[in-house]
Amino acid sequence: MKNFAQLFAQLDQTAKAPEKVAALVSYFESAEASDKLWTIAMLSRRPPGRVLTTAVLRKWALEYANLPNWLFEESYKMVGDLAETIALILPPAAGGEEHTLSYWIDFARALAENEESEKKHAVFKAWSYMPPDERFLFNKLLTGGLRLGMSQKLMIMALAQHTGLEENLVAHRLISEWSPDESSFEELLFQGEEEAALSKPYPFFLAYPLEQDPQKLGEVHEWQFERKWEGIRAQLIIRQGQLFVWSRAEELLTDKFPEYHSLLESLPNGIALDGEILPFKDGQPLPLNELHTRLVRKSVTKKALQETPVIFKAYDVLEWQGSDLRTKPLTARRELLEQLAPAGEVLHVSELLEIESWEEAMQERDKAREYHCGGLMIKRKSSPYRSGRKQGDWWKYKVPPFTIDAVLLYAQRGDGRKANLYTEFTFAVWDEEGQLVPFTKTGSGLTESELFELTEWVRKNTVERFGPVRSVKPEFVFEIEFDGIDRSTRHKSGVTLRAPRVVRWRRDGKVEEAGRLTGLREMLK
Repeated sequence: MKNFAQLFAQLDQTAKAPEKVAALVSYFESAEASDKLWTIAMLSRRPPGRVLTTAVLRKWALEYANLPNWLFEESYKMVGDLAETIALILPPAAGGEEHTLSYWIDFARALAENEESEKKHAVFKAWSYMPPDERFLFNKLLTGGLRLGMSQKLMIMALAQHTGLEENLVAHRLISEWSPDESSFEELLFQGEEEAALSKPYPFFLAYPLEQDPQKLGEVHEWQFERKWEGIRAQLIIRQGQLFVWSRAEELLTDKFPEYHSLLESLPNGIALDGEILPFKDGQPLPLNELHTRLVRKSVTKKALQETPVIFKAYDVLEWQGSDLRTKPLTARRELLEQLAPAGEVLHVSELLEIESWEEAMQERDKAREYHCGGLMIKRKSSPYRSGRKQGDWWKYKVPPFTIDAVLLYAQRGDGRKANLYTEFTFAVWDEEGQLVPFTKTGSGLTESELFELTEWVRKNTVERFGPVRSVKPEFVFEIEFDGIDRSTRHKSGVTLRAPRVVRWRRDGKVEEAGRLTGLREMLK
């Protein structure tokens, strides 16, 4: 547990991806196999279940520490995290035997069958062994709230470095059905390598944002123009009669899109397509948030398939009859691509636009929202398919974002090292009846100093409390920028935004002059 506590602290104290990866690699080098397996499980959304409610744990902590409730409340306000508050207010540990992470997970899960008095006795005994940092993690385990400050993508990078396996092989192994109770570290990562190699995707070629005058790119006839579709970037691969779908984040999504299995009958073996997973119905793309709703489901139901059908919008072919085509020019790859799919099936080929001048390109970019897309993709016709983000051959020419002035209405604390700060904020606009209606939540775009300033202000201007959320006086106006807007039946405002972020704090802005809900609805047209 000591090693795991050190890892947690290292991950919590840095936001830099290379440092997080290095910390996890170091941990894997020294941790026991069972601890490594449970760490992978927690980073793969397979945490051990909750044993105790936070209310019970809080009651026991007050009894163990012999503290009045008011003092605990004041401590909790300052710390901002219940598990950490309990770890800090308990008397110093008497010490005892050191145990592993997996030992304490098994210890916690075994409590589920015990009577409450037995549970309390066991928890008190465990607290007596542990220093504060280990108590904190133990408390999180008991309540099912342990989260590591690291994405699965970075965990895959660390595992690849530790094991010597390629990242996509690691990703393939982790997407399978497994649990720490039924697998070992060796079984999880080193079995099924042949199947993993069969599904292996190619590194994605990423476009650069075009922020300069497009005319500086040279002759317009040297470039290919397509619409920039707003879906999930993916590769669709068929090899040896098996289909695989990989996201750009190296997540294997095959099981999420069963409709793609029909392509096994119409596409040849040894093919890899690059494109976009698009929610698509009645001849046009659906809002991207509907696709995300489908992705978070554990299994794809018949209802989900009907409500959110998808297509694969292909715009490049990387492998043909088992041969790697990436060094061939884009025009040659495009000729093969256009042979594949008739319109109306689950596979659509991204249409090319006939553009004769850069003025036409700018006009088409500005009409992007009419086609439910985010702008244009501009690709050099002679370009090979490169790896990663390489400047010069592929550009994304995005439509300018929407903006609106909004009033701060609610605030919510952050997690981890920002648990003592308010980092998520809900913003509102005026409706037709003169009421402020919440329409989006974001903390993106605010500086560290602004977060500190807002946190102090929220503490002094809270009107109501709803768990971790605080309602505040409507006094501040912020300019919110967003890439797109869709209708929503799940929000009172009737809209949902794509990629909202704060552009600036309008310190001179007047609340009564903030944006109107009617203005947001106009943007839907």
